[in-house]
Order: sequence, then structure tokens, then C-alpha cells
Amino acid sequence: MAQLDRLLTHVIARAGSRLELKADRKPRLELKSGESLDLLPNPLPAVMVDVLAGDVVPAELKAAWQQEGAAEFDYDLSGQAFRIKLSRYMDVPQILAEHTGASTASKPSAPAEPLPASKASISPVSAPAAPPEPVPVESPRPAPEPRRPAPEPARSGPEALRSAPRPNRAHTHPLAEKLFAALLEQQGSDLHCTTHEPPLVRVHGDMKELAGFSPMDASTLLEMMESLASPAVWQRYEEHHDADFAYSYETGGCRLRVNFFHDRVGPGLVCRVIPNQLPDPDRLGLPDPVRRLATLSKGLVLVTGPTGSGKSTTLAAIVDLANQKRKDHILTIEDPIEFVHPRKGCLVNQREVGTHTDSFKSGLRAALREDPDVVLVGEMRDLETIAIALETAVTGHLVFGTLHTSSAIGTIDRIVDQFPADRQQQIRVMLADSLKCVISQVLFKRIGGGRVAALETLFITPAIANLIREGKNFQIASAMQTGRSYGQRLMNDAIVDLIQAKKVEPMEAYLKCPDKESFIASCKRAGIPFDLRLGEAEL
Repeated sequence: MAQLDRLLTHVIARAGSRLELKADRKPRLELKSGESLDLLPNPLPAVMVDVLAGDVVPAELKAAWQQEGAAEFDYDLSGQAFRIKLSRYMDVPQILAEHTGASTASKPSAPAEPLPASKASISPVSAPAAPPEPVPVESPRPAPEPRRPAPEPARSGPEALRSAPRPNRAHTHPLAEKLFAALLEQQGSDLHCTTHEPPLVRVHGDMKELAGFSPMDASTLLEMMESLASPAVWQRYEEHHDADFAYSYETGGCRLRVNFFHDRVGPGLVCRVIPNQLPDPDRLGLPDPVRRLATLSKGLVLVTGPTGSGKSTTLAAIVDLANQKRKDHILTIEDPIEFVHPRKGCLVNQREVGTHTDSFKSGLRAALREDPDVVLVGEMRDLETIAIALETAVTGHLVFGTLHTSSAIGTIDRIVDQFPADRQQQIRVMLADSLKCVISQVLFKRIGGGRVAALETLFITPAIANLIREGKNFQIASAMQTGRSYGQRLMNDAIVDLIQAKKVEPMEAYLKCPDKESFIASCKRAGIPFDLRLGEAEL
């Protein structure tokens, strides 16, 4: 079922005449009496309006919609006809759906079977004699296939993806609804579904089984997965056995970052919860020097840490501060789009890898021609992406990015080592000139429930810039210890502060800290006793 169909059903049920959806405004329903009302309590962000439009626009009109920002077509929902007009002005998308009454497919005189729900009709209304054009292959709801004999037992190989029965797209899969509801009820961060295993959720960092759910077979998982994915995402999964996308879970008031995969036993999926509400810097405990990064005019800011350490959350909070305090153009390149930033003080364009651009490097290369002031790169994965990000920062833009490294100083080494030996000195000079801050973070279990992040912050002072330029990174730690007034903070000091504030258990900190030897020394200086032998036994 297309997301737009849920709103159009209100038009039918309330005898409405028109539905208007405009970016950063609440959906408006006009009744035949002339009265207007809001269908949702919150405004729709521009990216959501784009998703709603892209889900229903016929394949023949997609090029006109993407290039010219305009499309108009007939749309049928449960025998009720709509005239849908799509438009985009100054990057603000708009959907106007006019209810024109019962469709011809629903009249008794028509001998043919009724059309499936939400099938788009692209034949001109003014020329009924012309033969109707075929339904596009990329329509969100293809016509149901004729009944086939019962399928063979599920197989785990690639053939299973194509031989599995296709689900009915007219309704959201009931099992997915139950799993998502249970995930939020348990206050979990991730949902894991694997073939022949019961579903599991990650709660405060620990994996636990969901009560009331039995192990899932391959056919059930494939049916549920296809109900969540768009046709383009599902085709990508069938071809490559991998797919990433964002799913809007309206009932739970959040979005989900979804990954499809295929392993030795069959298909599987992982869903991570992304709140609709942007993260609050106060609740995250971001120090003032980190918050001031949002006001920089240019330079490179990196947020690093292992997978699942909260890098995207920290960046979203900083970008939201920039959105509130500045009047600039913010451009993000993500895979997929996670936190949605509505327009506040800035114009925000969010592009998704695989949907709006081919890769991070191609999106970043195009960004130089899109007049941005602030650029966010979801992940700096390869040499070319890092090189373009450095060039973007050097040429006067503020660039935020992420890397999977375990320390701030190690991040500098990682960037330099990506390049050939004959270019490394040039990269050190560019880093010394453009790098403004490196934030490295680790998540710990909070005493009493939840999780808390320890932040190591490296701000590039003239002295540290000179060390980077000369390749003396081993001396940066000493410079950080004497530069607390600049906001410098080593990871061990941040962890010790959390232990002394009774937020983290000492043994939990010891097991997850990146450098255990120096952490032990820091604890001894702070007078924090704990049994190291127990920690070593649990490693």
C-alpha cells in the first residue's frame, strides 16, 4: 500500500473534494462544504512529500517529475478516481489530489474485473477511444499474478528470492507491524530478523529475544521484506542480496533504517530506530566547544567511533544547531537519509545515495556546484571521497563527516595512510589547514538503564596543526593534556568523569575503553578501585 493511499482514504471517508500536501506544512483536506481541516498534527518535511510523490508517479512521468518538477495523472483507489498534480517550486514539492468521484472501473456496467487498489491510470481523460497504455513495471502495486501451485520448500540460495511467492502490497504486513510495535515497547534500538531464528532486539546494548514470536522461515521473511521495500529497493536486493533504505513507521512516530541481507541460511533484515524528533544537545551532554562547531564558517569536522556508537545522532544535533542559528544552505549526502531536518533558519537539501546520487563521491563532487555553505557526508569510505571532502573544506565550506576509527589521533593517521606515499605530505598540509575538530565517541551502558556516550575531543590549535604538518602525531596527546582551555579532552578522562558521576560502572568502562593500559593508570590517579582480574576474565 502506497503511503499516499492512507491519506487519500480520509478524503473518501470524509467526502472530501481535495487533499493538499506541501513541504513543511500540515496536510490539508478540503471538504465539499468548503470547510478545511488538518489531517496530521505535524508538518510534512520536504523529503517525505518527495517520497509520497515518487511512490505513486507512473514510470512514464518520472522523468518529467524529476527534471521539470511537474507531473499530472489519474489515480484510482478502491474504485474512487483522483486527479493528482505534482509540482516543485524552489525545491519545495507539493501534491494536489482532487477527488473526481467513482472511477469507471467501479461501475456495474463494466464487465471486466475491478482494478487492484491504487492502480495508476495514465491514459488521458479527454481521449477515451485511445487504447490504454500498459501499467508501468515500476508501479508500486503491480497486478496480482495468477494463482500458482503451492511453492516448493524454501531454499536458501539465490533461487529462493525469485521463486518465493509475492506478497499482497495492498496492506502493510501484519507481522511487521507487530515486530515494530514490540521493538518500540521494549525501547530497543535495533530489530534483528534471521531465517530459522526468533526475532531479537537490542536493548541498551544487549541482544534479547522477543517474547511471543516463533522462529521465522525464509518465505515469511521474504514476504514481509518485500512489503516494506519499494520496487526499486526490492529489485536491488534481488540482484545484489543487499539493500539499505529508510522506512517511515507512522504508527510508532519514527523512521527505521533498514538493511536487507542474505546469508548461508536465507534472508534477513536489521532495522534501527530513528526518532522523528531531532536529538537535543542537552540530553546528549554535548559540551559547549562541540556546540560551537555549528557556527564555524569553514573547515572539516569529523565524528568517529565504532558502528553503533551514536555518530549520526551527534552529527544530527550539531547540524540542527546550525539550522537554527545560521541562514545558509545545508546539503547532506547520506546512505540512507536518517534524521530529517525541516527548514528553520537554513535551506536544507538531503540527498540519499542510491536514490538521488550514485555514491558519496559523486554526490560530494556535485555538491561543489550546488552552492552549499555546510556539507554533511554520511560516511567517508574511500580515498576519493576523503580527497573531495578535504578539497571542499579547503575551498571555504564547512564539511561534517564520519569515519570508523577508535581515537581522534588515530583518525588523522587513518586519513593520511589512505593516500599513496608520494601524496601523504600534501595531505598532511591540507589537514593542518582545514581540519578543525575530531570527535571520537564510545557508548556505555548507563547505570539505571539506557546508554551514555564518552566523547574524546581534539580541537586543532596552531601548535597541533604544526604537529600534523610535520607528521609528529605521537606528540598530539601531550598537547591535548595541556590544552583543556581549548576544549581538548582525552577519552580516558571522559570515561573517568562518567565513572565519578555514577553514570557508568568501572568494569563496563574497562571492557569497552579503547586503550586499557592507559585507562588503568587514569583510574589509579583518580582513586577509582575495581577488580581488574574480573575484567580480564570476561574479555
